[in-house]
Amino acid sequence: MNAFTLLPFIVLIAAMFLMTRSAKKKQQQAAQMRNEMQPGSGVRTIGGIYATVKEVNEETVLLDAGPGVELLFAKNAIGAVLSDDEYNRIVHGIEHDLKSDTDIVPDDASSLTETDDSDSPAAAASDDKAVDLGKKDADEGDTDAAEAAEAKAEDAPKKTDGDSDAK
Repeated sequence: MNAFTLLPFIVLIAAMFLMTRSAKKKQQQAAQMRNEMQPGSGVRTIGGIYATVKEVNEETVLLDAGPGVELLFAKNAIGAVLSDDEYNRIVHGIEHDLKSDTDIVPDDASSLTETDDSDSPAAAASDDKAVDLGKKDADEGDTDAAEAAEAKAEDAPKKTDGDSDAK
C-alpha cells in the first residue's frame, strides 16, 4: 500500500478521535455541573421544567416546582443549573438591573423624530391644516364625464327583444 491509499483512513481516524474527545469533554462538564448542584439552586430539566433544588441524592434530585409540588428526577435529567439572576428573570420575571444609570432605549422611533424648537419649517408645516391636493377638482371632472355618458345613453334609441345590431 502506498501513502495515498492510507491518507483517507488516517484522516477518518483523526476526525473520529477529535469528535469523541469533544463529546467526552461536554459530558464531563455536564457531570461537574450536576455534581455542583446544591439545595436552593435554580435548575432547568431536559424536559423544560424550571424548579428549585430541594434535595440532592446519589442518583436523584428532589425539585420544588411550585407550592406543594415536589418532583423526583434523575440527576441526568437536569439540563442546566441556572444562576440566581437568570432563574429569577425566567421564572418570576424579575429583572436584575445592572445598568440602571444608562438611558433606556425607546420601543419606537417617535421620540427620535420629535424636535424641541417649534420655529423650524417642519414644525410650522405640521401645524397647518391639511393641504388640498386638488382631488375635488378631479372628482368633479369624473362626475361630468359620467353625466355625459348617461345623457348619451338616454339619447340612443332603446332596443326591444326583436331588435339586434347584427347586419
